[in-house]
Amino acid sequence: MNQKLTATEEILATMSAIGVDPQGGMTRLLFDAYWKEAQETLRVRFEEAGLTATYDAAGNLIGSIAGSEKPEETIMTGSHVDTVRNGGTLDGQYGILAGFLAIQRLIEKHGTPKRSLSVVSFAEEEGSRFPFVFWGSKNLIGSVDRSLLAQVIDQQGIGFPQAMKDAGFDFSAPPSAPRTDIVAFVEAHIEQGAVLEHLEKQVGVVTAITGQKRYNICLTGEANHAGTTPMQMRKDALEGAARIMVALLDEAKRLGDPLVLTFGKLEPKPNIVNVVPGEVNFTVDTRHPDQKALNDFAAYVEATIQSIAGSANLQVSIDNWMDEAPVPMDTALVELFKTSCTELGIDYHVMHSGAGHDSQIMAPCVPTAMLFVPSKKGISHNPAEDTEMEDLLAGIDVLEAALYHLAY
Repeated sequence: MNQKLTATEEILATMSAIGVDPQGGMTRLLFDAYWKEAQETLRVRFEEAGLTATYDAAGNLIGSIAGSEKPEETIMTGSHVDTVRNGGTLDGQYGILAGFLAIQRLIEKHGTPKRSLSVVSFAEEEGSRFPFVFWGSKNLIGSVDRSLLAQVIDQQGIGFPQAMKDAGFDFSAPPSAPRTDIVAFVEAHIEQGAVLEHLEKQVGVVTAITGQKRYNICLTGEANHAGTTPMQMRKDALEGAARIMVALLDEAKRLGDPLVLTFGKLEPKPNIVNVVPGEVNFTVDTRHPDQKALNDFAAYVEATIQSIAGSANLQVSIDNWMDEAPVPMDTALVELFKTSCTELGIDYHVMHSGAGHDSQIMAPCVPTAMLFVPSKKGISHNPAEDTEMEDLLAGIDVLEAALYHLAY
């Protein structure tokens, strides 16, 4: 255990020093200098461990060892190397380090695997620099339309092709061929929620990544004087929004877990203390791991908004700008994670993921599964993001056991 602890603490400390933000936490954005340093640091570590380390055309770094019997079949693990701005040290990075340490241990204990083993450091997942997410995993399976990124710029006005060039990659070069050799993808990740900590479980075995629908809503009434307009004569857009929010939150709480509903943004206009709001724009985010349940609640959301707006004599615009289906994990791999936990005597909880991950991109093309380790107080995307070292090690142990079954 001491050797495992020392190795994990050392590589986590080394990687977490790359991209430390003066404003707090860690900031490592696609193709920036810290991103490049992190990828190069990992490349050296992969090679020192006896892996062949290569970049693909998108900037994904892959460390591999060829299988002795079925080298054309690859078992892959890993996660993303980028962070949000002022993020923590575990989101994404833990999955890469867990995969690397697990493979390193397996090689030391058992030598060459029968199937090929790979750890991937995906170039990007978060969308923190450019308005595009999952650049890494989408390129790996060949689902990126590069024309969408030709004119995209970051907050400093740097274009995506230029940023890619600055990091040593060529946007105009032909993309790498989609990987067709991957027969299983398994990703370790921090939970980014408080369920496992609340239940006092060390590992979460993920059965699905939640589906989500996001809306922009605009209610239009009539701006008017706050003192001279009687209550019954008002077309108060903010009152309409308030009634909608209460009605939908009440229904979401009645239906209960795993449904979630969030109103994340509210903009009344003219937003002046003595004027009845004539327009309100707000957002709705609702998520559920079951497609039918998500669709049913979304229909209720839209009908309720229309009904309340109509009764308040308000005009309404509903823009369902995001509609992501739930992504189930591979049943056999889920069972493998459960078996691995049982064999190791690790207490686990079967759960879904309420956040998006690279696994949701991989799963439609490759048998995929995820495991979670607890997040202290459920905090993530925050400098306070943290997990007990004992739990980090437990996740690596489960991942190692699963990779052994798959590759050896």
